[in-house]
Parts: sequence; structure tokens; C-alpha cells
Amino acid sequence: MAPTKASIPKSEAQLLQRAQNIAGLSLGEMATRYNIVIPKNLNKEKGWVGLLLEHVLGASAGSRPEPDFVELGIELKTLPINRNGKPLETTFVCVAPLKNLIGASWQNSHIRNKIARVLWVPIIAEREIPIAERLIGTPFIWSPSPEEDHLMALDWQELTDMIVLGQVEQITGKHGQVLQLRPKAANSQAKTQAIDKNGKPFLTLPRGFYLKTAFTHQILKNHLRLD
Repeated sequence: MAPTKASIPKSEAQLLQRAQNIAGLSLGEMATRYNIVIPKNLNKEKGWVGLLLEHVLGASAGSRPEPDFVELGIELKTLPINRNGKPLETTFVCVAPLKNLIGASWQNSHIRNKIARVLWVPIIAEREIPIAERLIGTPFIWSPSPEEDHLMALDWQELTDMIVLGQVEQITGKHGQVLQLRPKAANSQAKTQAIDKNGKPFLTLPRGFYLKTAFTHQILKNHLRLD
């Protein structure tokens, strides 16, 4: 009989130990162990790897807007990398608010709360590697350094100012040094309210905050001492 979902970890040390215990295993081995069906591709199931690891590690937040390990205040982030340890894509953090931002600050922002403490789990996930054969790398727990926090704060302020000034439609992935804002929606029919340059509400695609690959690559290098 397959194991049930892992219990909620009681401490940060226990969570890290659990994560380190699965390093070197394939996604297929983990899915089989927990009797979880492996999708043929991730195009329509982009969150499958994260959900698998939430199951294996005992995350408790579900879809609530809280860190995945609520009791510990720790967010789980999988990081697809190539064999050389370079991230293959940007990392989604959270949906960005597009209105009611007057008076908002980086210090009290949802995004800052989300990434105050992160369990990073690298996955060797080059496209030609079948999903079941993709390997779990060495996990580590990270909090932003003062320098990293400052860089994110600068980008957040720039992007938030543009949203407040009604320029959300002008924001591209090129804005921001370490953070970017881009559409985050299941399809083009999904719309949310934003404010235009005249202060009037209009409908646009939801946006999400993402960490740029150069930033997550530096985090990896710092923690895993990659060259």
C-alpha cells in the first residue's frame, strides 16, 4: 500500500532533513512511492512537480495565500535547472495586486512575506529528460540577504509605481533587475481590474511577480558553491 501524505514537519530542521533525504531520487521514484500519477507532459500541469513535493514533504497551506509550510513560515519553491545548475525558467512568487496600492510598501507587501524564508528544491529538468527521470537536486533553505532584499525592493517600487500610474500595460519582462511582472492567467479570458492613467478601472490580464533567472542562479551559486 502506498504511503499517505507526509505529516506536517514540526521544525525547520525536520523539514530540511526530509528534503535532503529525497535528494538524488527521480520524480518517478517519488511519484511511485506515493502512488501519484505522472503526467505525460507538464504543459497543462505546470504545478505538478510542486504539488508532488508538497505531498512528500508535508506542506499544509494548500491554495491559501500563505507560505506552504504555514506553521514554519516557509515557502516551497522548485527550481528547474540544467545539468550545469543554471535555472531554466523564471520563478513565480505570487499574484500582483493591480489596485488599492496607495500607501503600500515593500515592508508590508505580500511578495516580501512569501519569500521571507524559502525551501529551494532544484530539479534537473532539461526538456529532453522524461518527467519520471528528472532528478531532485540538493535542497537548501534561504532568506534574502540585506542586499538581495534591497534589489527586490527597488524593483517592487518601480513596478508598483507604474501600476499606480496606470501603466500596467506598458510593463514588460525587461523591467526590473531581479523581479519581473508579467501576465499570470490560465487563459486570455481571465481578467482582473486595474486602474488606467486617468484613475478609471479597466479589465486586464492578472499579473504575477517572478524572480528572474540570473537572480535565482546567483542564489544557487551562493548556497551550493557552484562555479
